[in-house]
Amino acid sequence: MNKQNRIISVAQNTIETESKAIANLAHLVNEEFAGAVECIYNSKGRVIITGIGKSAIIATKIVATLNSTGTPAIFMHAADAIHGDLGTVQETDTVICISKSGNTPEIKVLVPLIKAIENKLIAITGNRESFLGQQADFVLNAFVEKEACPNNLAPTTSTTAQLVIGDALAMCLLDLRGFSSKDFAKFHPGGSLGKKLYLRVSNLTSLNEKPQVAPDTDLKKVIIEISEKMLGVTAVVENNTIVGIITDGDLRRMLTKTNNFTGLTAKDIMTHNPKKIANNAMAVEAMEMMDKYGITQILAEDKGRYSGVVHIHNLTKEGII
Repeated sequence: MNKQNRIISVAQNTIETESKAIANLAHLVNEEFAGAVECIYNSKGRVIITGIGKSAIIATKIVATLNSTGTPAIFMHAADAIHGDLGTVQETDTVICISKSGNTPEIKVLVPLIKAIENKLIAITGNRESFLGQQADFVLNAFVEKEACPNNLAPTTSTTAQLVIGDALAMCLLDLRGFSSKDFAKFHPGGSLGKKLYLRVSNLTSLNEKPQVAPDTDLKKVIIEISEKMLGVTAVVENNTIVGIITDGDLRRMLTKTNNFTGLTAKDIMTHNPKKIANNAMAVEAMEMMDKYGITQILAEDKGRYSGVVHIHNLTKEGII
């Protein structure tokens, strides 16, 4: 077997080994798992997640997932916990301890300390008969038959299993809390998904100039307004109400139809009844309208009064598109 084929084979075997182990986890979820979820859900405190080595790294990811889906969580390294950080744990907190073997020296020291302060202890371990498994109030079984490592040593399949158990835990809590996409956006305001869920048209119009002309504005001033505001468009406004729109395209089409521009005004070349969107509408709605009608700008109004322009570049810059 040449080098390239061997690389492909090892990669495939790793993925197959881990996928089989993950599939088996579904059969290990039981009433005890449900009890652990309810314990966390009914708790008035936070979730403290601890571990050592690679399990500690997995713990930090589970903490991040819980925090972003509505369950307050904190990471506490098991080694640091027995050297002062145990003070992180408050009496209403629930502690999750992650360990493949459940018998590491740090875990054996830490677990009795947690039990002494009477916090509920949830174990994520592949060994129910371990010290951790025996001491925990709930055991979430993360058993794997073997690591993907050919020497069965490097934590691979086992840490993947721990991660999946943590995700399952988080999703069950999310479901119990009725955590919605709007709730998710509150915790992810900087991401593109969050922006799609909270960014409004008014947030975008405020970034732009507000081009506008009256119906009787002469053609030269119309062109100057469009050029100076650099949005490729101007609203035609009368008594603060949108009556039309003129785009770069309208100007080009006009040039193909006439050679005499004398006396032309905005109302002669504007498009009547342009597409509009409410100022308090979601930005993603503006995107959908632009896509539907094949336009790159849309006029916004607030209670019937012209309020500005949303340009497709705004949506691109904010990550909506």
